[in-house]
Amino acid sequence: MRKAAVLALGLTTALLTASPLVDDRASAATTAAPTLAGRLASVQTAKQINYYPSANGWTRMWTSFDPVTINADLAKARALGADSVRAIVFPSAFGYPTPKPEYTSKLAQFVTMAGNNGLTVKLTLFDWWNGYTDVAGSSAWARAIVSPYRDDKRVISIGLQNELDPADPAAVAWAKKLVPVLRSAAPALPVTIAMSGAAGSAGMAKIKSALAATPLDYYDYHFYGNSENALALIRQAQAAVAPAPLVLGETGVSTQSTSEGEQAAYLARVFQAAAVAGVRSVAPWTLHDFRAGAIPTSAVAKIASQYAFGLHRTDGSAKPAAAVVKAAWTGTAYPSNVLDPSFENAAGQTPWSTYLPELGAATKVQGTARTGKWSVQLSNTGKNASGSPSYRVAPVAPVVPGATWRAEAYARGTAATGATQVALSWFDVNGRWLGGASSATLPAGTTGWTKLTVSSAAPAGAAGLQVHLKSGDNKGTVWFDDVTLAAS
Repeated sequence: MRKAAVLALGLTTALLTASPLVDDRASAATTAAPTLAGRLASVQTAKQINYYPSANGWTRMWTSFDPVTINADLAKARALGADSVRAIVFPSAFGYPTPKPEYTSKLAQFVTMAGNNGLTVKLTLFDWWNGYTDVAGSSAWARAIVSPYRDDKRVISIGLQNELDPADPAAVAWAKKLVPVLRSAAPALPVTIAMSGAAGSAGMAKIKSALAATPLDYYDYHFYGNSENALALIRQAQAAVAPAPLVLGETGVSTQSTSEGEQAAYLARVFQAAAVAGVRSVAPWTLHDFRAGAIPTSAVAKIASQYAFGLHRTDGSAKPAAAVVKAAWTGTAYPSNVLDPSFENAAGQTPWSTYLPELGAATKVQGTARTGKWSVQLSNTGKNASGSPSYRVAPVAPVVPGATWRAEAYARGTAATGATQVALSWFDVNGRWLGGASSATLPAGTTGWTKLTVSSAAPAGAAGLQVHLKSGDNKGTVWFDDVTLAAS
């Protein structure tokens, strides 16, 4: 199914192929110095990728620095349409309070490789850090890291810390003192603090209030919420930090906990919601999955889902999400099979999921398709107070007030009983069900392919939508195929 509206989020530029090992800092210094306004404009439109090498995540990117692999990965990101990359810097790896020359040299080499691949750099400081009482040491360390790039056009912003906790008074007091240090070290570099999805808009509002005397140049929201409600959640974050700009500095979902097809649909929803909200920079986490042992010993290393957020698998092959991100970054149409409307996607690459499978699980089958090879079957189903078993998916386009959505699907039955329908279900920003609408019921007994249609306007407070192919109290068998879903 071709999506009704695909939003162009950026323009491609030519791929640069200069040698990755040539340091062009001298030539950068001879050109006009970048301005805060110019860099901030670049931040707000950056097509940015979050990055660690697949075999060397977090601090190991620096302790096991591999320029050949890194350069190849940056070229791969550029080929997707990226024009910026985020690099996270760790005091524990670089040396503290005085960074080791060996590590500042590695950072300089990374910036050079990024620039030679057509990518600007966002630096995030103080990850895996909680030494908030040592203001003098952290100030000296920050100056040493940032100062070399104050007039380097390849670096477009500085994040003081990755996901600082706004509920930690020591962290907030430290941030109040460090933001002016960064401004002094590099006056023309925009400063931000990345906020976790858990902190959300409330956390951003708290940081904004706390830093009123030294406001951040922009806010960096790490979005890992329900992508079906992405537009409403992004707008909440925008309201919390207005009039400061907002970017989505991280977003994604792990294919350890969901299908590769849902990962692709998730990112498509977030990109489209951000575009509708006027947020023009969305940074997927991350370029690659991580190999076993790639994450250093830490709490993160123990979380299985952390290994599978990549747009590419550990063998380098692309997941479906890579094509979605490339389409968003290059302003081209999303792949027509993002929502798998005829159930022809390969195993594990559909965003559809079962609902109430204990009452009768929907399964993909061959041999009874209306078109193609596959359809979805439900047999011998039940029904309870929660509803009927179904196969469900959320649209890619976000829910906006006043829009009417129309869903169509073809169904057929053999000795069917009960109610077989296509239904729309509405949810608020917190995932609470607001109601829905259902099509006419497929006639009982044995039928040929019959089109079922349902339309519904978004009710007040609606933030998310699901389409359900459902069949309840059915002692026979039904099949669904060829779904369309569009808003008007």
